[in-house]
Amino acid sequence: MRVGVDVGGTNTDAVLMSGFDVLASVKTGTTADVTTGVVQAIREVLREGRVPADKVDTVMIGTTHFTNALVERKRLLEVGVIRLGAPASLSLPPFVGWPAALRESLGQHSFIVRGGYNFDGSSIAALDEVAVQEAAGRCRRAGLRSVAISSVFSPVKRDMEERAREIVSRELPGGHITLSSDIGRIGLLERENAAILNASLADISRHVVYSFRRALLDLNITAPFFISQNDGTLMTAEAVERFPVLTIASGPTNSMRGAAFLTKLRDAIIVDIGGTTSDVGMVAQGFPRESAVSVDIGGVRTNFRMPDVLAIGLGGGSRVRQAGEAGPGSPSLGGNVAIGPDSVGYELTRHALVFGGQTLTLTDVAVAAGVMHVGDSSRVAMLETSLIEAVFDEIHLKLEDAIDRIKTSAAPVDVVLVGGGSALVRRPLRGASRMIVPDNAGVANAIGAAIAQIGAEVDRVFLYEKTGRDAAIAAAGEEACAKARAAGAGGNITVSDIEEVPLSYVPGGAVRLRVKAVGDLANQ
Repeated sequence: MRVGVDVGGTNTDAVLMSGFDVLASVKTGTTADVTTGVVQAIREVLREGRVPADKVDTVMIGTTHFTNALVERKRLLEVGVIRLGAPASLSLPPFVGWPAALRESLGQHSFIVRGGYNFDGSSIAALDEVAVQEAAGRCRRAGLRSVAISSVFSPVKRDMEERAREIVSRELPGGHITLSSDIGRIGLLERENAAILNASLADISRHVVYSFRRALLDLNITAPFFISQNDGTLMTAEAVERFPVLTIASGPTNSMRGAAFLTKLRDAIIVDIGGTTSDVGMVAQGFPRESAVSVDIGGVRTNFRMPDVLAIGLGGGSRVRQAGEAGPGSPSLGGNVAIGPDSVGYELTRHALVFGGQTLTLTDVAVAAGVMHVGDSSRVAMLETSLIEAVFDEIHLKLEDAIDRIKTSAAPVDVVLVGGGSALVRRPLRGASRMIVPDNAGVANAIGAAIAQIGAEVDRVFLYEKTGRDAAIAAAGEEACAKARAAGAGGNITVSDIEEVPLSYVPGGAVRLRVKAVGDLANQ
């Protein structure tokens, strides 16, 4: 028996699965501290499925803890940043381009010392170990407990980062140290940014993992638990403590994986309409298509793996304003009403009209139209038909625009609607060859978490003239499979994705090779 949980802006969903069968599903309100809502959801789904806690083999959780911490800039640690890249990278120091408020909250303790590699693994400069020790000492004297270490081309060769970690560990015993080569891809600044964000989450990651362990014990669940990451695979609790930033954007990924599972489609556009946003993305070969460009997190450019998702401010809790009404409404595509981007979120039951509140939301309009049945419909009986129709016109225009932006060609494609707000779509969407709303669409996100596999990735530069293309791909595949096995995968581990990007104007037939491997949990 597996329990899958996904935390959204408004609802926390949970499913109980046996093999590939959904035995029970529940939706509960997301709570301010998130963890309480997770406990409630698991307790209710076990009661609904009439399954005792000791029959649960595995728990998979998708959480917004770390996303919320970065967006709200709360409970973040100050971070010491040591870059191994002088003299090559002195012109662009760490934290360049960061939002001022976030940069200040992390302390701006940065150091650039001699070191780093070229694309082919040759040394730019020998590592200045004395300078690393001095930087670590200054971090210790400043009271820092978390350090991010980056080096030029460390995904190609990480020896210097590992040696720097040994030196810093002696100066900061018990400190949290993030190596950029464990987090990001080739580009230095974006990879360094991802490592800094990860280091800033060190305290909250320990707290979240402890809270989940404690919650499961309170529920008498002794089974191992995993947390979903943003490529559609799982991380162990220990890995989450080390790399919390890899869980960011796991919610949309879970929904896409769940939608692909429910429909048996390997390639489709997924529209997940939740409580605060609608996330539009594409699955290719059953996994979310990854973004090919740098992704901003809280205004910071990063280059670690992220799903290619377009989020628009349209969900069940989105505020609805008529034309000319004051407020931060998003531009209307139809001209009569504005929807979002602000939302009442998890406080829907306090603020929506149907629950006795004073705020007109999409849920209120849906109830008035008869496509949703929650709250007290008499409270929205006064809504005019013209307003209701204008709102639904705007919903469809926004979704059609989002689908058009996420597509890679003009040809119609299958569109799968999931999420609690899928009832908001009342007619065919332009650009869709088929529109599919599968059974259990409302909890596709939790199903995506429950069926997730263990994965690993290798992203390095190979010289094809030296190693040969076939040998390079085989070596990268073996390394990715070994990393997946070390992360907890068992049985048949397969290579699910290979991406080759030739590097122009670089000698030796240099190719950036990215290989991803996935496998089922070893205990399943």
